[in-house]
Amino acid sequence: MTHCAIQTLTEAHLPAVLDIYNYYIQHTTATFHERPHTMEEMRQLVLFDNPRYQACVFTGPDGLVCGYFILTQYKKREAYDRTAEATVYLKPDHLGKGLGTLALSHLEKLAKERGIAVLMGVICAENQASVNLFAKNGYENCGHLRQVGIKFGRILDIVLYQKILTST
Repeated sequence: MTHCAIQTLTEAHLPAVLDIYNYYIQHTTATFHERPHTMEEMRQLVLFDNPRYQACVFTGPDGLVCGYFILTQYKKREAYDRTAEATVYLKPDHLGKGLGTLALSHLEKLAKERGIAVLMGVICAENQASVNLFAKNGYENCGHLRQVGIKFGRILDIVLYQKILTST
């Protein structure tokens, strides 16, 4: 496993996080955004007014950001407040080194501390690495939404993975 520290994502991390996210926008179907984001758009995605939700970064020994992960609102309606979404983005050269598992574990800890009972992963069905990450960490496939997105001229499916953290 790569040695990286976990920190709460701050304004200072935004340029590095923006670079990571824009890579995924431009080169993958991990996100369904199609155009690179601005700093302000990134700020809105990862910095939250609501203290229930949080974004974190991995930083290497050199202090550089090697990935980020987010605990965010699943749906805006109050009945969903017991559920949150877990999202992980890593620099491509840090994939397959155990950071995804570490990120999910940290997000689960944060969720439990904040009274969140269920975590969801919303994943493009062709993103096998993310499907494998969530499955190997105890998330169950709970849905398949067919033909809901289009990117790079391809019609795409979404799969939903969930982990019930607590029944209360």
